[in-house]
Amino acid sequence: MSKIKFTKMCAGGNDFIVIDNREKVLPRGEADLARELCPRRFSIGADGLLLLEHSSQGSDFRMRIFNPDGSEAEMCGNGARCLARFARRQGVAGEQMTFETLAGRMEAEVKDNGGEVKLKMPDPRDIRLHIRLCLDGDVYEVHYLNTGVPHVVLPIESLESVPVNELGRKLRYHKEFFPRGTNVDFIEVESKRSLRVRTYERGVEKETLACGTGAVASAIVAFSLGKVARPPIEVHTRGKEILRIHFQAAAAKITNVYLEGKAEFAYEGEIEDA
Repeated sequence: MSKIKFTKMCAGGNDFIVIDNREKVLPRGEADLARELCPRRFSIGADGLLLLEHSSQGSDFRMRIFNPDGSEAEMCGNGARCLARFARRQGVAGEQMTFETLAGRMEAEVKDNGGEVKLKMPDPRDIRLHIRLCLDGDVYEVHYLNTGVPHVVLPIESLESVPVNELGRKLRYHKEFFPRGTNVDFIEVESKRSLRVRTYERGVEKETLACGTGAVASAIVAFSLGKVARPPIEVHTRGKEILRIHFQAAAAKITNVYLEGKAEFAYEGEIEDA
C-alpha cells in the first residue's frame, strides 16, 4: 500500500489539499483524485486540489488546480498564494518567485513574517460593464471581466438577503457566458476603501467562503463604477478574512494587479492508496 503526503492550507477563507507532484506521485488521474478527496464529510474536504509540478517554461514551478468536480481551473488567486508559500517551504523557490499556470506566468512574494503572500495577477481582460440580463422575468445589470478566470459581478444593497446559490447558479449557466460559464460575485460597498463579497464558484458549484480572483474582480468593478476610491481596497470575505487589492488605473486600463493576504498551513497527512 503506497502513501502520498499532502498538506492542508487555507487562505482568505478557501482551503486546499496541496501535493508536491514533481516526482509524479499521484496514484490515479488528477481529476479522479480531486473528486475523491475534495468532498466534505466524506473525505479530507477542500475547495480544490493544488499540485506543485516542474515548470517547462523556465519558472520556479508549475501550478495546477482541480475543482471538486474534477475540472481543471486556469487559475485561483488564493490557491496560488497557498502554493507559493508551500513552494517556499519546500525549497523550490525563494522569497520572490515566478510560476506557470494555465492563465499565464505569475509572480509572488512570500514574506517570512506572518504568512503574508503578495501575488501579481494577470491584467484583467474582456471587461464588459452594464450587461443587462433577464432571469425569470427580472432584469439584472451585471459586470463581466476575466481576472485569470471569468467573473460576473453584481452590486447589491444587502449581502445577507441575496440567495447566493440560487441566483449564482442561474447567472453561472446563463447563455451570455456559454459555453465556459462564469463565477459570480455579489458585492456590498462598505466605504470608499472597503467592500464585502460573497462568491458562487464555478467548479465547486456553490458558495465558498472566499475567492481570490473574485475579490480582485469585485474591487476592479467597484472602482470602475466609482463606488470605491483608488487602491488599496480591502475586500472582506465570507470567511471573515481581509484581502488587499492593489492595481494601477490609467486611460481606462487596469494594470499591475496584486492580491495580498495570509496563506496558512493547517495540517499535514497521508493518503493511503490500496
